[in-house]
Amino acid sequence: MRLHIDALGWLHLAWGAFGLLTGTSLFILAFAARQVPVAVGVLVTVGAVLFLGGAFSVLVGWGIRRLRGRARLAALSLAVPNLLLVPFGSALAVYTFWVLLNNDAREVFGHAPRMAPQ
Repeated sequence: MRLHIDALGWLHLAWGAFGLLTGTSLFILAFAARQVPVAVGVLVTVGAVLFLGGAFSVLVGWGIRRLRGRARLAALSLAVPNLLLVPFGSALAVYTFWVLLNNDAREVFGHAPRMAPQ
């Protein structure tokens, strides 16, 4: 399971890097389109969302690689909106759920494993 946790951390880092790059490029594009105020507003808004989401994903990736319990919870909460970003975000979200909701991963992150109902 440790291999999957490491891979998940790296995937969150890569996904976050793409978000940061996309957000930055939209900011640059908004600066270039400053003659059209509506376009600037849309580009800045979408760029800010992507940039902040990418920064959060990078932080989550570093936390997962360092086995921080808060990063596990943050990754699970970040996986929910990622389900809407087809196909890569949804694939990352499903992999996040599969890895972090596993009993072995719960033990690695310091949580008690879930017991099967009797």
